[in-house]
Amino acid sequence: MIEAGEIHVHRSQAELDHGELLVKDPRTLAGRRTVSIPSALLPEVKRHVQWLAEKGPDGADKIAYSTTLESVSSARTGIELTFDPDAVRRAEADADHDLTVDGPNLAAQAIAAGLVDEYHLFTTTSVVGGGTRFFPDGVRLDLKLVEQRAFDSGLIYAHYRTR
Repeated sequence: MIEAGEIHVHRSQAELDHGELLVKDPRTLAGRRTVSIPSALLPEVKRHVQWLAEKGPDGADKIAYSTTLESVSSARTGIELTFDPDAVRRAEADADHDLTVDGPNLAAQAIAAGLVDEYHLFTTTSVVGGGTRFFPDGVRLDLKLVEQRAFDSGLIYAHYRTR
């Protein structure tokens, strides 16, 4: 917990200054570890984490679509019980920045509604069958490759836009 001077890391991935994506093997079999924060840095880390909790990565308000979440910890985050494509279209029209979608269930609904115009996909060298798909059944997408990168680890990044 950050209050105790610790951060729990679930994955290790960073983009280096020259653009290379660095993905490191997890330090534990579960892919998780605890990092202790030096006490001198703790106030700044807390401010940064609070800023991220209050705003999306681009500084925008956030909406959590959830049927189980009862409250949020930020005044700049709202809760919606159901995904409303028309509300998202209105928000997009009013926004001066791109909107992002996180999570496979929400992504599938946004894709099915025709709201997603860019895809940033990562393909790894390890495949495990199963999981929640974010491409919904019955949707055909015609995509244009915008950018691609292959990394020494075998990871491949592909950025697509809809045609």
